[in-house]
Amino acid sequence: MRFLRSCAICAVITPAAAFAHPDAHSVADAALVSPAEIVDCTLETGEAAQCARYVVKYLPDDLEIGPFCPATLEDKGGIWHWDGEEAGLYRIDDDFLRMLDAQGYTFFNADGEVYSFDIRIEGPTEAHECIQGSVDPDVEMTVLIPTNPVMADEPTSLGTVAKVGIGLDGVPIFADAPSVLETGHMPALDTCGGHVDPGGWYHWHATATDVNAIYDSEGVDAECVNVAQDQTAQFGYAFDGFAMFGPLNHDGSLPDDLDDCGGHVGLTEADGEADYHYHAGNTFPNLPACLAGVVAQDNFATNAANGIGSANAGGGPGGPGGGPDFDAMAETLNVDAETLKQAMEDAGGRGADLAKVAEALGVDEDALRAAMPAPPQQ
Repeated sequence: MRFLRSCAICAVITPAAAFAHPDAHSVADAALVSPAEIVDCTLETGEAAQCARYVVKYLPDDLEIGPFCPATLEDKGGIWHWDGEEAGLYRIDDDFLRMLDAQGYTFFNADGEVYSFDIRIEGPTEAHECIQGSVDPDVEMTVLIPTNPVMADEPTSLGTVAKVGIGLDGVPIFADAPSVLETGHMPALDTCGGHVDPGGWYHWHATATDVNAIYDSEGVDAECVNVAQDQTAQFGYAFDGFAMFGPLNHDGSLPDDLDDCGGHVGLTEADGEADYHYHAGNTFPNLPACLAGVVAQDNFATNAANGIGSANAGGGPGGPGGGPDFDAMAETLNVDAETLKQAMEDAGGRGADLAKVAEALGVDEDALRAAMPAPPQQ
């Protein structure tokens, strides 16, 4: 068995000042490999545009991460949003792991040692293991965010590990991590809502600047201490260029006119101008359910050997068994892998309606089901 020691949390990051639209100064210097710049880019619609180009490090210099997987049942790890029986947000600890064991998902041995593996360098050896990853300091990522956001004709739904945006701290933001019900393994998040990709870089799966309010409301024994908490603060920018804020308006009131994506047109500061922006949800996961705007082409790339945005991008956070291998499925079905992935996301992501996916792809539903990965062992 292989275990990683949890990293202690010791630094505090304060949210940067809010910006109406992304520019060369929107992302913290501590995250940048080189100075940000404004470049020509092309939107997914084919329109010419300008984008802020951020080349960011595997982890900002001033951000401490962890804990993720507990070493034993006596330890406390990070958090996980369980979507099986007794669904909800939990601290990864003795009570939670024993609850999963009672449901047929055993993550520990007779001595109380928690099964875990380092997703960057190895795969699981047990039916159910906690996933955490070691960072790779040589990894960098390139992100393109439109500087003048354009509303899309139709919103784009955000399925499992879909690209959401970038934090003002320079940390990429992605949608839900793969479910244990799908993979058998748990890609643990730390108590601020992030973890390490198979490529060795850290990313968010929540808006870390307000996650403590969710712990309070849901009765979870956890605290994010390395990111300053402010439910009105801007957290980052979505890949469509619209700003992402905490769950409250600038004056502390609760928005009452949010659309299906969690956005609205409103003020973000007392003397500002009304503009479209997103708000975090009050429950976990708290990221936008969809993007209302148009994203840039080729908006995320990395020099990492594996994981999202890499040349070997099969699966995603969750590593071996961490999600469907879209390349293999696409080859079996004789369709384009990106078209397949988008069809899955449009039909519901993690719980996609396979009949709708099959119809969108023009394939037989039984053939689609046969190409899907086998369900995890219990």
